Amino acid sequence: MFVWTEAELNKSQSDAVLEPGSVFLAACPGSGKTRTLTYKIAQQLSELKSDKQRVLAITYTHRAAEEIHERIELMGVDTSQLWIGTIHSFCLEWILKPYGMYHESLQYGFRVINGHDTEQLLQTLCAAVKTSKVNEFHCAHYFTSKGRVITGCSGSLRQVASEVLDQYFALLKANRQVDFELILYYAYQLVSSTPSICVLLGSIFSAVLIDEYQDTKEIQYFILSSILKASAGKAIAFVVGDPNQAIFGSLGGFAITPADFGEMSGIEFKEMELSKNYRSSARLVEYFGNYNIYTTKIEADGKLKDYASVLTFNTETDKDDLPDEIARLIRYNMVSIGIPAHEICIVAPWWVHLASMTRKLVAALPGVEFDGPGMVPFARDIDNFWYKLSRIILTEASPQLYVRRLRWAGEILDALSDAGVPISHISRKALLRASNSIKPTETDGLAYLTLVFDELLGGFGIDYEQFDTLREHQEAFFKSSQVKIERLAKEGAKSLSEIDMFRRVFSGRTGVTISTIHGVKGAEFDAVIAYGLLDGMVPHFSDPDQADAANKLLYVICSRARKNLHLLSETGRSDGRGQTRDPTEVLVLCSFTYDDLP
Repeated sequence: MFVWTEAELNKSQSDAVLEPGSVFLAACPGSGKTRTLTYKIAQQLSELKSDKQRVLAITYTHRAAEEIHERIELMGVDTSQLWIGTIHSFCLEWILKPYGMYHESLQYGFRVINGHDTEQLLQTLCAAVKTSKVNEFHCAHYFTSKGRVITGCSGSLRQVASEVLDQYFALLKANRQVDFELILYYAYQLVSSTPSICVLLGSIFSAVLIDEYQDTKEIQYFILSSILKASAGKAIAFVVGDPNQAIFGSLGGFAITPADFGEMSGIEFKEMELSKNYRSSARLVEYFGNYNIYTTKIEADGKLKDYASVLTFNTETDKDDLPDEIARLIRYNMVSIGIPAHEICIVAPWWVHLASMTRKLVAALPGVEFDGPGMVPFARDIDNFWYKLSRIILTEASPQLYVRRLRWAGEILDALSDAGVPISHISRKALLRASNSIKPTETDGLAYLTLVFDELLGGFGIDYEQFDTLREHQEAFFKSSQVKIERLAKEGAKSLSEIDMFRRVFSGRTGVTISTIHGVKGAEFDAVIAYGLLDGMVPHFSDPDQADAANKLLYVICSRARKNLHLLSETGRSDGRGQTRDPTEVLVLCSFTYDDLP
């Protein structure tokens, strides 16, 4: 039996882990949500009564899954009967691959395409439309149980975008291809048309745990609730999240109520909460509590509870002077406060503003490292074989990373086997030893990876050109990486092609983080600097409930900070019609005594 001490979990956390039935857990920022979820998974694993049973944990990101998996392993708990990952990976591995023969678009096999493939195909189709200036961004969409929802545009453009998407999906079907959104839609169609799939999965998974439920889509709720309902009461559910952080509404995510999910799943949930914030100072907790639209209880109770946080709100700086002002704030936190670079985060609502900001800050602060959008040379495509192999090649062979890299090696062998490659002569340890021994002197990142890939697989007698899946994944990986490097090089990021920059993709934070609000969700830093806090940006102009969306976005931004928080609503920005953007109204109306910096 898995046990823990009082020092590891507080009473609320422990009660949630020990609750024998299904739990709907509302957790405020910094309340130890991930720790509680981790212990619950470990506890459920320790209680499995058969080697045929599994525990299923759905996380919003692959990074979260990796972190939780590793924590459980370090506790000494056997994770061989745990499946943890994103809903897309789950649907691909447990529904589409084994049951695709029951779907007309999958029955003859399929290939998952990456975001780069989708972008290129949509660009080509949009360029062929002569009567409208539609682009790939206008074609942004997601699926519900009722069909496709276009989110990238409205009005007359929506009809054009819909016609482009019709062509796009027709091409995917003709080429037996599946994109990111179709994974969920096809999985939904399969579990709807073939109930025996859910009956089988419901008999396998004794517990279904869902992290960040407020970011879950309607179609995802349907898939998971169908599995729970088919278990006929044999599976418990553990649902965790914070409705105040439901900021993915434009992508279809929403915070379902316990009653509604219970009705869908045939489960009666016990509602519980985590209300103690161990992350931020009391002053910060008081401040972001102003944006708590669900009025959940939040109480500062950590080591920094009495820290004298500095909170500033600047509405005077012009957008052209932003790099200098942000550089000043970075220097203040690093020099005056002593906060290291990797504990500082710069946040903006849109990626389009971040690449140029990164370049300007690098020039303004030559002695400071930055981890920004212009610092990653290839996309994190977790389902691509060569991306998976890159993780092993580009991470350090150290005792601290051994367990993680050994698990990655297992995933590589599984992927090779799925592709039809004989692997009986290759062990996980042998794969790691071979990878560790290859040390080219090549400094160009893509050339370096090509050399290692060829030598590593060649050493085991594997000619990847003979296997369609590996060849297609190889083409997609290198093509998308080259396009990204060239695009960023045009924006001034000249050193991205070097192997040292490639290694940073899988390393921990080393410099000031630069990210979008959505990208930084789930992270925490000593100091947070947020700009672009303007109506039409925070919240986005297309959001139907402006005040609600603004509160949630500000709640997320402000609750990332442990010590200091700096908010900027710069002047000089205009919308597409030439109208000046004003500071976010919800932010302006918040009554608070801010600090002045010297």
